[in-house]
Amino acid sequence: MIQADIEPILAEFGDAGRDALIPILQAVQDRHGYLSREAMEQIGRHLTLPVSKVYGVATFYNQFRFQPRGKFHIQVCRGTACHVKGSAKVLDAIRQSLKVEPGQTTKDGMFSLEVVACVGACGLAPVICVNGEFHAGVTPEGATKIVSSYRRKATDNG
Repeated sequence: MIQADIEPILAEFGDAGRDALIPILQAVQDRHGYLSREAMEQIGRHLTLPVSKVYGVATFYNQFRFQPRGKFHIQVCRGTACHVKGSAKVLDAIRQSLKVEPGQTTKDGMFSLEVVACVGACGLAPVICVNGEFHAGVTPEGATKIVSSYRRKATDNG
């Protein structure tokens, strides 16, 4: 399945060389939401690069993900204003509640967690964003309640 989905992307790049690696990785992630091992192997074959090189480049840049996002993707802002207002404790509360680290997705696929440098809402710090919905002035206790509310929303909606 993945191989068939990636072929058209690779075809767009034709006889591209290693200079096309990052645009190809971006295109594949745009299509699938993340970079699977199989996708990186296929890209490596197309560019005649070892998979270790493809993986090395992909892991160097924080724009790339290696697991699918959860139904609810939580972004915790760690910009200066949010940091000063306690976003580290908010992040810890979410990590403990979900039992995942940033960059991971819960086993049930319900939540994924990401740390971002800034969401551009400094006056509302600390801020978390869930699927594009901003939550302002979040405390550690509030973060746990927000996670619980999304969990309830998911079970209520089936």
